[in-house]
Amino acid sequence: MQIPRLHPDTIEEVKLRADIVDVVSEYVVLRKRGKDFVGLCPFHDEKSPSFTVSQTKQMYYCFGCLAAGNAIKFVMDLGKRSFPEVVLDLARRYQVPVQTLEPEQRQELQRQLSLREQLYEVLATSAQFYQHALRQSQGQKAIQYLQSNRQLKEETIQQFGLGYAPAGWETLHRYLVEDKHLPAQLLEKAGLIKPRKEGGGYYDVFRDRLMIPIRDVQGRVIAFGGRTLTDEQPKYLNSPETELFSKGKTLFALDQAKSGISQLDQAVVVEGYFDAIALHAVGINNAVASLGTALSLEQVRLVLRYTESKQLVLNFDADKAGTNAAERAIGEIAELAYKGEVQLKILNLPDGKDADEYLYAHTSEDYGELLANAPLWLDWQIQQTIKDRDLRQATDFQHATQQLVKLLKNIANSDTRNYYVSYCAEILSLGDTRLIPLRVENLLTQIAPAAATYSKPVSAKKAWGDNKLSPPPIDRSLLEHAEGLLLRIYLHCPEQRQAIIDELEERDLQFSLSHHRFLWQQILEIAVEQVDLVSTMQDRYLESAEELGLVSHLFHLNEKWKKEILRTPQVVQAAIACMDLVMLEKRYRHFLELWQQTDPEAEPEKYQFYYQAFYAAKIKLQKIDRQRLFSITELL
Repeated sequence: MQIPRLHPDTIEEVKLRADIVDVVSEYVVLRKRGKDFVGLCPFHDEKSPSFTVSQTKQMYYCFGCLAAGNAIKFVMDLGKRSFPEVVLDLARRYQVPVQTLEPEQRQELQRQLSLREQLYEVLATSAQFYQHALRQSQGQKAIQYLQSNRQLKEETIQQFGLGYAPAGWETLHRYLVEDKHLPAQLLEKAGLIKPRKEGGGYYDVFRDRLMIPIRDVQGRVIAFGGRTLTDEQPKYLNSPETELFSKGKTLFALDQAKSGISQLDQAVVVEGYFDAIALHAVGINNAVASLGTALSLEQVRLVLRYTESKQLVLNFDADKAGTNAAERAIGEIAELAYKGEVQLKILNLPDGKDADEYLYAHTSEDYGELLANAPLWLDWQIQQTIKDRDLRQATDFQHATQQLVKLLKNIANSDTRNYYVSYCAEILSLGDTRLIPLRVENLLTQIAPAAATYSKPVSAKKAWGDNKLSPPPIDRSLLEHAEGLLLRIYLHCPEQRQAIIDELEERDLQFSLSHHRFLWQQILEIAVEQVDLVSTMQDRYLESAEELGLVSHLFHLNEKWKKEILRTPQVVQAAIACMDLVMLEKRYRHFLELWQQTDPEAEPEKYQFYYQAFYAAKIKLQKIDRQRLFSITELL
């Protein structure tokens, strides 16, 4: 369901009614300590409680991992759910009337919410019906298939709620409509029955099939997958798209796997239902299955919520069909992998087996070892490119080189690209190390012809005479500290805000780190004189958790930071100087590189312009170099 923009009054009413102690107590054992409550933090492992909940402030804070926020933020982070979803759930729980910003959408939203609740109920009832049918005489062939063919134990059958759809044309329809008195139109909207083309009435979508409930992240049944027990085609039949179910936005078993994914910081994606079930059955509980072989961006982003390292292992069959399936599946997420936004790995099991077949004859430890050694997607692609090719033959060598160049051109990060250029050069050198530099040059020429036509660049020492190139680059941790401190002062010291803005504008400075830059943009959108800036930013943080997750600690002041900002004027100047150095260093390196790459005979005007630009940056760097030691001392 597309949730319309909620009215601020609804959000505020939810905040007022959703007591933080009440909400947190569902997940954490809290004990009263003074006026606050304490418990073990649910966001990281700890033995002594550092998680504090304030009922008066309606906020929580962990002194261990720095997690913080209100009741809405707590449910969002714990369940990896969106802001509107959590507000709606809490609104239902605390009986808050839901309003939208557009009045004409309110009635439609209420209708959608009511329909969704009814669909959840009818699907849950259907799942129970299928589970009951599995235990009857007509379900014996299904239970035998699960136990003999799939070697599943009773606890796994129950864990995944597996069932059986009887062979009759109207068995489920009669049960739900005649016995349960549910409207046929609701069953149709749930994807359980279809209208007959002739003669009126309905028939069951699933007949004589092993039934596999498909659940959402909260564990609610939203659809079914049905496997035939005969020769009927298709072998697997999924529910149609409904109000609750979208094939491209759902991953099978994610409700079972999300904890394992978070703990192991890795998600394994397999092809079929029974591949995922088989892995969970042997204790590999970070596995999910795509509903078909093509992974969508929505599915990838859904599963990556639960892994900090963004590590995704794609385990499809190792045969030709499986390899093609893997390539198709990667389609939409290739760009994320090229940019390094997802650590994509490929696991091909030996002998062309899928995960379910592999575990018949191997242990979970065997699978885990293969998982640990799974190659990164780029390495896998390179191996696929040279597979079954004789690089000593000119035609194969040329074809492989062309394919590798296409691959290397797509890699966005220069360090990563340089690494793989060297790696590919080693492969193409066929063990002759003397050829590696030649192969590297050849690959670079084809990747970026313009960059390869320049003669050897002017050395840094020659460019600067006997002077040092520039002061040593600012350490990232120091820059993180400087920018964070400046933002913390701005948030908590209203009297310093105009001075900070003046300094930044006068020196034409920007925040270098993206999360700080994003927070600053959010701050500038607010009329700070008229609002409680910290409270307002915390509310925005709830709606932009991914972007502001790295700066939430700036909204809080402990004793250390209270003392730190007492030195406000000196610290502001030190932080500004640090940022100034970074900007100058970036400018210097940028124009130096352009100057080195410019042919003075072919483009004399550009050559002179770039020289003057980086030389001016050098003079400024030398001018403030004397302040450098003072700046660093003030920030430490």
